[in-house]
Amino acid sequence: MGRQFDITLILDFLPKLLSYLPITLFILTAAVFLGLIIGFLVALPRVYNIPVIGKIAIVYVSFMRGTPILIQLFLIYYGLPAILQLIHIDITRMNPMFFVIITYALSSGATFSEIIRAGIQSVERGQEEAAYSIGMSKKQAFIRIILPQALVMMFPNFGNSIISFLKDTSLAFTIGVMDMLGRGDTIIAATAHALEVYISLSIIYYTIALLLEKGFKLSEKQLQKHRKEIAVN
Repeated sequence: MGRQFDITLILDFLPKLLSYLPITLFILTAAVFLGLIIGFLVALPRVYNIPVIGKIAIVYVSFMRGTPILIQLFLIYYGLPAILQLIHIDITRMNPMFFVIITYALSSGATFSEIIRAGIQSVERGQEEAAYSIGMSKKQAFIRIILPQALVMMFPNFGNSIISFLKDTSLAFTIGVMDMLGRGDTIIAATAHALEVYISLSIIYYTIALLLEKGFKLSEKQLQKHRKEIAVN
């Protein structure tokens, strides 16, 4: 049974929880960076219909998007060491952060791949053909013509996905990573003031989400402005 609610404790808990914010942001940043790389590697075989690899990519995306990230986290945390032990590689003593970042990178990679695929396919094929007609290679046409336009189309979805990933990072504590939620649990165990801790956490997560949303909107406006300037010129 929790103690009587004390609103003043929120001001006391906020700095204690904020001291673990860098860990949460590190998980988010690492997962997004690796997820973007995975996303491109998975999306391109599907866009250009590469046999076998494209089919594997479809299964990967379907699985990652069709299962809860908490289950994925446990599968990586328990399953990866078990698989590697078959070839005599022991990673059972690895920092849990390693497994968290792998899981979140794979999960975000599946989401990003769909965003990237849709963005690339939204660019008119005629522009690619026009690039070929003036002597560009397939690689040059993709990098100089298709990708810049696709990125503008992808950006809003990237922003929304990253904000969603921020909230998912709160599950990292389930395998022993001491992030903000993990720190919150230790405070609850010591004080029994669960409601105040969760209110404090909600304030922090909501504030970060608002800041990210504002930053993405400003960046999107700049991209759209740049796009219009190119179109005019």
